[in-house]
Amino acid sequence: MGNAAQELEVDVAVIGAGTAGLVAYHQASKHTDKVVLIEGGPYGTTCARVGCMPSKLLIAAAEAAHSARHVDQFGVYAQSVRVDGKAVMERVRKERDRFVGFVLESVDNIPEDRRIRGMARFENEHTLLIDNGPRIHAGRVVIATGSRSNVVPFLNDAGSRLVTNEDLFDWEDLPESVAVFGPGLIGLEIGQALARLDVRVTMFGVSGAVGGIQDPDMRRMALETFNREFSLDPDAETTGIREVENGVEVSYRDDNGNEVSDVFEYVLAATGRRPNVDGLALENTGLALDDRGMPEFDRYTMRCGESSIFIAGDANNQLPLLHEAADEGRIAGANAGSYPQVHSGLRSTPLSVVFTDPQIASVGLTIQQTEEQCRDLFAVGSVNFADQGRSRILGRNLGLLRVYGEHGTGRFMGAEMFAPAAEHIAHLLAWSAQQHMCVTEMLDMPFYHPVIEEGLRSALRDLHDQLKLGPELDDEFMDCGPGT
Repeated sequence: MGNAAQELEVDVAVIGAGTAGLVAYHQASKHTDKVVLIEGGPYGTTCARVGCMPSKLLIAAAEAAHSARHVDQFGVYAQSVRVDGKAVMERVRKERDRFVGFVLESVDNIPEDRRIRGMARFENEHTLLIDNGPRIHAGRVVIATGSRSNVVPFLNDAGSRLVTNEDLFDWEDLPESVAVFGPGLIGLEIGQALARLDVRVTMFGVSGAVGGIQDPDMRRMALETFNREFSLDPDAETTGIREVENGVEVSYRDDNGNEVSDVFEYVLAATGRRPNVDGLALENTGLALDDRGMPEFDRYTMRCGESSIFIAGDANNQLPLLHEAADEGRIAGANAGSYPQVHSGLRSTPLSVVFTDPQIASVGLTIQQTEEQCRDLFAVGSVNFADQGRSRILGRNLGLLRVYGEHGTGRFMGAEMFAPAAEHIAHLLAWSAQQHMCVTEMLDMPFYHPVIEEGLRSALRDLHDQLKLGPELDDEFMDCGPGT
């Protein structure tokens, strides 16, 4: 839409053309033609440009290098593996741009007179001001402004050597070394990938957290596993960071309490993300805001209080995952379009996956949420993948899976895993949770042989016995034959 117009009347204005915004725009358009999509930054979703897709491209290269170096366990011997950093990053950028291209095509399919370029801010609940653009009077507004990297202030001392995931995928070559701050989803995925691509990696965390893992045994196993590939201190005491001539000097205390210093080519800030709401002037809307300036909203309708403003995707700082952003955009867009009729939308079972090796995944309720909801009347089933048949065949027999069930009903509540094929096991469990299945129903489902998913059956059988749902089930030898 040409920005020359000074005043514009619309039914729905969607701020942000990321995953949530694009879905919201199309949903609102089913109810009215008077919808505009406002974007102040580059088109192309966070996932395609700087998130899910380019990171998985880097991980794919890392897994190829790692697999080539470990084929000797099968009696296969490869020549020395050489990583060509320029070739790795060229493929990452090329394929990344291809994924972004698909998003740009979807944006181009939106009529030009419904697209507005510029940063938006609220004048009041129904009026938006656009930089170098029109004043928009909107009956309803969907906030889908996404998020950005949250850089802890002391990391700024790294100066020009400080990068985030929003910078990294534009590298033309791999560096010699990187200090990673934050062993969360982004830090672990990128850190392990870089380490497997011959980059010297040291990772620093706080408070002992590792990939969001709640189970202490699982966290301990993950920490030991990652430390075999790169140095990871989940509770580091960093005493100083400063940019030097050839990189960044990071000073910290080692395990003996001695202060040591190391120089890295770059510092990667992987210390979380923050919602892009601080420039919207939400204080002019009359919405109830928390101490971080975030509006209160209903996660089933995405409506902010009793207003005609809706919020979706990473902007609400709740579940920064693409499938959640799409769900929220669908609900927010539909409700903005049908307003004042507002309906609760279907929210998917919580599901998250960290694409490390082994992978980290969680499904449904956490162990703490299960304990609270079941009032301590729950049980935990476990499996260790050390002796799981298919995992041993593949040389990937490392990991733990814990599943939670409710006493009395036998209902499956949730799970956490640090395991091979966790992305696939997690999907099976998410579908089961969304269908409100009980453990006995899940055990009635088919399990092919030999597959890693047989480990899931072992965990469910253990949970079945812990819940005392019937005669004890003997799972001995079930991974390599018909059992006893």
